[in-house]
Amino acid sequence: MSAPVTKSWEDALDALPQEVQRTYRRFKKAAEILTTEAEPQVGLTPKETIWTKNKTKLYRYQPSLPKKHRVPLLMIYALINKPYILDLSPGNSLIEYLVNRGFDVYLLDWGTPALEDRNMKLDDYIMDYIPRAVRKVLKASGADEISLLGYCMGGTMTAIFASLHPQLPIRNIIFMTSPFDFADAGLFTNWLNEKYFNLDKMVDTMGVIPPEMIDFGNKMLKPIVNFYGPYVNLVERAENTNFVNGWQLMQKWVNDGIPFPGEAFRQWIREFYQHNKLLKGELYIRGRQVDLSNIKANVLNIAAERDHIAIPHQVEALMPVISSKDKTYVEMPTGHVSVCFGRQAINKTYPTVGDWLEQRSK
Repeated sequence: MSAPVTKSWEDALDALPQEVQRTYRRFKKAAEILTTEAEPQVGLTPKETIWTKNKTKLYRYQPSLPKKHRVPLLMIYALINKPYILDLSPGNSLIEYLVNRGFDVYLLDWGTPALEDRNMKLDDYIMDYIPRAVRKVLKASGADEISLLGYCMGGTMTAIFASLHPQLPIRNIIFMTSPFDFADAGLFTNWLNEKYFNLDKMVDTMGVIPPEMIDFGNKMLKPIVNFYGPYVNLVERAENTNFVNGWQLMQKWVNDGIPFPGEAFRQWIREFYQHNKLLKGELYIRGRQVDLSNIKANVLNIAAERDHIAIPHQVEALMPVISSKDKTYVEMPTGHVSVCFGRQAINKTYPTVGDWLEQRSK
């Protein structure tokens, strides 16, 4: 019965104005994309796992061309979402781009925490996991120096790690949309104010913070754009195959969140957003004071002009604090995620990172 009804409706549609027909086709295509089409594959750059600890894995990416640069690159992502945003799809992957330029690329994947990981703290990741990953990269590559790339919260953690390990041979550090100054974090400053936000009750009750809660908070920074915008855009551009492919990839990643270990979340909110201890020099990790002036490596610090998660002034605040002689601050005409995915990322972010790193990896 349904097939003839559909056929009858589509026959009647031919008599309607062209714009009505086009609108119907767009809505129909969008509905098919949302309900019947398979999810896209992600993280396709060939790699091997060279080290594991708990649920964390260290990947080494396999080059299709001989390695050109002697200094290996270790990428460190946030404890939020999955790191395949850095390797979303062929032709739209920062990792693939750097591998094809001859870099020896590694990625630290934190895995998916569960309730048994509720007591994991930032101290554990910064003092146990990252140092061991660095040593594994140096051993696997045979190099005597290393470059680091920290994205989002991963960059903040990378800065803390570097400042606490000045003895390690860190030659270059790239920060991508990483917040350092939390005195004015936009709406987050108001929402996370300790007068109103009962952080301890939240962590003690949940143990690990659900990814849906983190995602909801981020989306509420621009609710119309984040909740409705993607679907409006999908309907409007449903007949554009390239747009649809990119849309599907991005929606897969956005909706593929991971839980946030409770104790690490407690630290992240209280010591950074509520008390801004990092930039004040009041942050302690395993009893050691974090002094960002200990960072002397070459630094490329990238912000995104339209970023509402790590606002540019939060990112730029690192520059006068570190002791690096070679340090560059760049603002990309992108948002927090589009800094590493999409046309602007391919045309601007990728070459900026690749050119800067190439000159300092010989």
